[in-house]
Amino acid sequence: MQKRLKAIGKFLSSMRFGILLLVVLALTCVVGSLISQGHPMDWYLQRYPERTAALIYGLRLDDVFHSTWFLVLAVILCGNLLLCNLLHLPGLLQRFRDAADPLKTPKTARITAGVADFPEAVFEKIRMPKPKTIDAEGGKRLFSVKNRIGLWGAWVCHLGILLLIIGFTMGQVTTEEYTVYGVPGQTKPVGDTGYTVTIDDFGVQRSENDTVQQYTTLLTMRDGKTGAQQSASASVNHPAGLYGYRIYQNSVGPAAKVTVTRDGKTAQEEYVCVGDYLYVLNTPLMLYFVQYEDAYYDAGSGKTLPGYAYSTYYMGEQERAGVQVEGDTALTYGSVEISFSDPREYTLLQVKADHFSWLVLLGGVILLIGLALAFFLPMTRVWAVQEADGRWTVSAESRNAGPLFAEQFREAAGIPEAPEETNGKAGEPDA
Repeated sequence: MQKRLKAIGKFLSSMRFGILLLVVLALTCVVGSLISQGHPMDWYLQRYPERTAALIYGLRLDDVFHSTWFLVLAVILCGNLLLCNLLHLPGLLQRFRDAADPLKTPKTARITAGVADFPEAVFEKIRMPKPKTIDAEGGKRLFSVKNRIGLWGAWVCHLGILLLIIGFTMGQVTTEEYTVYGVPGQTKPVGDTGYTVTIDDFGVQRSENDTVQQYTTLLTMRDGKTGAQQSASASVNHPAGLYGYRIYQNSVGPAAKVTVTRDGKTAQEEYVCVGDYLYVLNTPLMLYFVQYEDAYYDAGSGKTLPGYAYSTYYMGEQERAGVQVEGDTALTYGSVEISFSDPREYTLLQVKADHFSWLVLLGGVILLIGLALAFFLPMTRVWAVQEADGRWTVSAESRNAGPLFAEQFREAAGIPEAPEETNGKAGEPDA
């Protein structure tokens, strides 16, 4: 039983298990990008077969990154990487110390050869530090080592990946995300944060051939508690940063002014965006703005005019649907009249706050450092042991740069033939 538990623990802390978890999480992220997130069940029922929609909702594939099973997998992966790093740390520290000890040669040498003469200038030719000269038992010994720090490459990479996953997971759990949309002049709340966003202006930059080049919103964010405010601009791929939030220019669309009159006097007036609704005079009557067409053919007048498609709901039940052309009244309820006018574009802003983005950035930097250590700073060691007959037995190893280093070493040391790759102990002369 104890052996079985030990084997299970060894597997759970192994890189094989870690890679398996990484593959599962990567596939999960793909699913999360293919399935639109954060919609109600009805939305999925309209777009998928009933069983598929039920499966999406049941497995929380509609909100993958906040699902319990995704967080559990992420925590297990973090535990696996942490165990890997902790278990390998003592051995790595020992190898790091041994790498600087000229008397501790590796069990196998990448390059082993015997030469008649081995001057210290060889170390300089192969860009090694000045060698240490040691009078050891059995003869004189020269030793040089460089890039010991490269031994830490894989360990540092694991640490970077661990921080990336922790930062990403915590960011998904704690992230704040809100949608704010409206037309210039409107002030909208940012969820329940206590902040508001005023849309000061919105513009569309076009080229000479009238193609859209950029959307830009000028906005002011106000702290409801202190009254302080900050202003900035947000455009596509250039978000604004205010009060710890990133504000992205996400989308645009048509909006129109809805005017409600009672007995000929204006009782309610505000801009409504396509896809949004308005409760009329705080009654159960709801007006839903379906679509705007700037060239709608009106059969009654025989003209092409701007048209506003709408639906009305009373107590949650659809009452009527229609299109109001420019200049007409959309609806009449006794002395109450409702009409659309002044079409314009609204801007949709995405307001986000990721409190762990710094940890993701730190993890990415550490991962890059680890890759640089592993691939660009391979540890290299060279020994030269003078035998009793005056000849030298030279041994060398270079992690991740064997063939190239072997050629440089052979040329610098004056070895006529390619050094033999051996499985013998370093320092043993070739037969």
